Amino acid sequence: MLYKFDGQQPIIGKDTYVSELAQVIGDVRIGDNCYIGHGAILRGDYGTIEIGDGTAVEEGVIIHAPPTETNRIGKKVTIGHGAILHGKHIGDLAVIGMGAVVSIWSEVGAGTIIAEGSVVRMNQTVPAGKVAAGNPARVVRPVNDKDNEMWSWGKQVYIDLAKKYLDEGMEAVG
Repeated sequence: MLYKFDGQQPIIGKDTYVSELAQVIGDVRIGDNCYIGHGAILRGDYGTIEIGDGTAVEEGVIIHAPPTETNRIGKKVTIGHGAILHGKHIGDLAVIGMGAVVSIWSEVGAGTIIAEGSVVRMNQTVPAGKVAAGNPARVVRPVNDKDNEMWSWGKQVYIDLAKKYLDEGMEAVG
């Protein structure tokens, strides 16, 4: 569901699917060909959220922005189930693993992978093209060709899934 708040309302791009079970509130700008999954909460109530084209926000994700600031999420980013993002910037093609936390004012570089369950601490910056894991998240290795191949496939899965939801919709059965 889309909600207007404090004079701001979400802007949704072309061919973007937003589940009716998601909550998208206030100053949220979502690009084209995105997937916003069931149970996701995007709170643009006292800050702005910008999401680039082709990004997947999977089920149960929570995204917020620091007060009066913008949480910018790049193009073709994958945000895994149950992740929490309250940061400043996620670069293009990054992957945020399931259950990961990207804390307030933190930054994740382009093409970086944050492993499942990891915690990127307040004000922490993870450089581009790295895999980071743990609590606190630490760089464990560079992203390799195998990573890029798998995540390129995974990103297209969600672009295609968004289109399928838009074309077919969901149907309640009970």
